[in-house]
This record gives sequence, C-alpha cells and structure tokens, in this order.
Amino acid sequence: MRISHSRRALAVATATALALTAFGSAAGNAADEPESTPVPIITPDGALFSYVVNTERTGARDTALATKAIQRADGVVVQAWPQIGVVVVHSANGSFREDVLAADRVGVVESVGATRTVSPTEGTPGTETAEGAKKSRTVVGQAKKEAPGWTVDEPAGTTAVPDPGEATQWDMTMIKADQAVEVNPGSSRVVVGVLDSGIDASHPDLATQVDKTRSVNCTDGGRPDLSATGWLPTTSDHGTHVAGTIAAAQNGVGIVGVAPGVKMASVKVVNDDGYIYPEYAICGFIWAGMTRMDVTNNSYYIDPFMYWCEDQPDQAAAKEAVRRAVDFSTKRGVVHAAAAGNAATDLANNTTDTSSPNDSTPVNRVINSGCEDIPAELDGVVTVSSLTQATNLSSFSNRGLGKIDVSAPGSAILSTELDGTWDLKSGTSMASPHVAGVLALMKSAHPRWSPAKLEAAVRNQADDHECTTTTAGPACVGTLDENSFYGDGITDALDAVTVK
Repeated sequence: MRISHSRRALAVATATALALTAFGSAAGNAADEPESTPVPIITPDGALFSYVVNTERTGARDTALATKAIQRADGVVVQAWPQIGVVVVHSANGSFREDVLAADRVGVVESVGATRTVSPTEGTPGTETAEGAKKSRTVVGQAKKEAPGWTVDEPAGTTAVPDPGEATQWDMTMIKADQAVEVNPGSSRVVVGVLDSGIDASHPDLATQVDKTRSVNCTDGGRPDLSATGWLPTTSDHGTHVAGTIAAAQNGVGIVGVAPGVKMASVKVVNDDGYIYPEYAICGFIWAGMTRMDVTNNSYYIDPFMYWCEDQPDQAAAKEAVRRAVDFSTKRGVVHAAAAGNAATDLANNTTDTSSPNDSTPVNRVINSGCEDIPAELDGVVTVSSLTQATNLSSFSNRGLGKIDVSAPGSAILSTELDGTWDLKSGTSMASPHVAGVLALMKSAHPRWSPAKLEAAVRNQADDHECTTTTAGPACVGTLDENSFYGDGITDALDAVTVK
C-alpha cells in the first residue's frame, strides 16, 4: 500500500523525531493496532547522512524541481531516478528533512526520509547538483545501449568438489530440475539479475554464465558503477553461492544449476560491511528494468530495519522508494523472487522486532501490519520459504499464511564458492534462487509471458504439500492447497518447461 504524507505533517513529524520523541502517525494502521515503536534517526549538523526524496509525480520536470529544493537545503544529489520520482541525496545539514520541504516552492516533494542511522561509509560519490537527473538518465541510457541476509552457517569442513556434482544435489531432484534440464535447460536470451554481493565470474561453473555488459555495482551511494570489476565480490561469497544454484553450467565440472542455459547479471547491492541499504536496492531494481532483465533474485532484507513501518516517516519514505523501484522493473518485464527470512517468524502475525536498526543500536520495538520485510513482502514479489531434504520446513525459515508464495530447498545446499570451489550453505537465501531458476526456465519456455503470469504460474504449478511439524517457531496453519509453511507448494521445475 502506498502511503502519501502531507508535506506539513512530515515536517512536523521529522522535527519531533529530532527532539527524540515519538514521530509516528497512526495513519495506515488498523484501528485496533498500536503504533509501531518510534526509532528516531538523529541527524546532527555536520554529520553526513543519506536520504531519499520522493516526488509527487514521476518525470524529469518534477525531479529537476526537487533537485533545486535539495540544493537550497544543502543537499547533494547522489543519484536521481526520474523514472520513479526518487532522488538519492547526501547532506550534512541536520535539518535537511524540514529544510527541503520548506525549500520546495512548487509542492513537488511527496516525502523525504533518512535511509540509514549512520553516516555513509562510502562518502559522497561525485558532486552532482542540478545536473543530477540529466546525468542519471545518461548513465542508464549508456547501459541500455551497451546491453543487447541471509545465510545460516554450516559446520566447517563441508567443502566438496563433486564430479559430477549432480549426484549429490538432492535439492535439484526435489524440485525436478534434473528432469527439466533434459527438456529445456533455459535460453541464453533469458537473464537473471542476481541482486547480491557479486558473482565470481572466474569460477569454472560460472565463467560462461555471467553477462558482464549488464552487471553493475550499486553500492557507491546507490549510483550505478559501470567499472569492469565493481560488480565482482570483495568480502562475501554469498552472491556466488546463490548464482550457482540458479545457473551453474552443465559442463561436467562441479554442479548444475536449475537453469544452466540462461545467463546471469551480477547486480552488486551488498557493500563491504554486509549492508543492503534502500538506495542500493533501488539502483538494483531500476537497473534490472532498464537493461531488460527477465528475473531477479533477492536473497536479503533491506537494512537497517528488518521491518519497515509505514507509520514512521523515515521508514515510510524509504519503503515507498523501494516499492516504486520494484514496480518500475516489474512493468518493464522483470519478475522477482525473494527469500522469506531466517528468523523462524510468522510474518502474518508478527508484533515485535528486536534486531533493528542493525547498523547502530537495535531497540525492542512493537510493530504492526504496516511494518513489512522488504522486498519479500512487497506486491509482485514471489516470497520463498526454506525446506530440508526431508521436505520439512527448515527450522530457521520464516513462514506465514498469505505471506509465503512457494517453498524450495534451503538447508545444506551445495553450490559454487569463491576461488573455484564448492560448499554447503543453508538459509532462505539458498531457497529463493531455486525459484528464480524455475522462473527463468518458465520464461525460456514462454518468452511472451508477463511477470504477473509467471508469478501466477509458479504458484499454480507448485506441488501441494500438507502441513508438517517443525522444531522451531509457530506451527503450520492452512490447507493442503495453501498453508503457512509451503505457500502454494514446492516449486516445480519440470512443470515450468512442460506445462503450456
């Protein structure tokens, strides 16, 4: 649900936040729900902070007008996205939120909010001002022309180099990917954007699988970095493991991915400290849409809040900006898979959060139905829970009736690692790429299908599974057709390439 705040109400709320008092509004909450616990983001003068400024309407005109207000409020445009009416801004002005609203002389700004509770470690890339919107369009235009979380640690000592690795891939057998690949391994025209920590394109199972022309680094303040190596992994192996599950090559070495015939783009949204801030994800989703990718995989939640609340102005503004980016890419033909999370939580009945904000000091907070895990709980995203080899829900997996769309293997999954090796990882991060691979197979078999049709089909084709017990978290509720553990069932790769 899109939340639009009046400019006056937002300014008052932000000023209250700076005074260390509650700044939440009850708007958008059910009458019987409490307000979420305020988490004021304090922005003292002289300390650099990152913000998103959302305009009332999309397009270059309103973005340019907002940019003028941003300048007058001592803000620097890091990246303008006129396509969705979002501007990423850095400012050391402690009252930037109020000042930009006061400087908005024509009323184009809808909302503004800080995206982090700490200063950007990467600093401010460049010094764009009024030319920010124009330059952002130029960068994306060049890319278009050139282009035709979460893990649960496994015990040490699990590194394996199978040959052939398919014999150990119980996960591929469970979702029938081993059969699907014999029918259709996927089309090289289909591209999966791996929004993650980068892909090791030198790995023998991935060397032929990465489309470097569509790969990008989004961790430089949320601005697209087109350098030749920016999208490569630096501190994390997470994205490389995810990529192997999606599309490791069928080459007689190591393992085989769900869709070995498709290509992948490395869309780096995880910085070297392990954070995925809103501006990084916004860049990733916009990039996927602009370069006409077909699928994205999102094995993360957006930091620093596990749940972004619509009755908190900073959180609401950032959530709205991400929602717009997801919608933009969906309208340009991209379908999205996302991990449900590893907190063993019922997302349909969640009222507390003790882990946010995770980039400074977490607080115990009450949350309500307007507080969501993003991108997993946004419209147009296929949300995936994790299963064990015995087809039980993984003990760590989030669940929730009406929240989980489908399930997939996520416990002790063998996939590609850095330095040309293979290893086991567990998490809903490992479950989601199975579904991204199935969506890629489906798109290969049905190239004209829209994201909405692909999303509906992956749910309809999933194999129903009755409720089971679990060793942790809330019990399963629902029916055989749809329940809180499996959603509509276990994803089915064979149906993706055989069902018309």
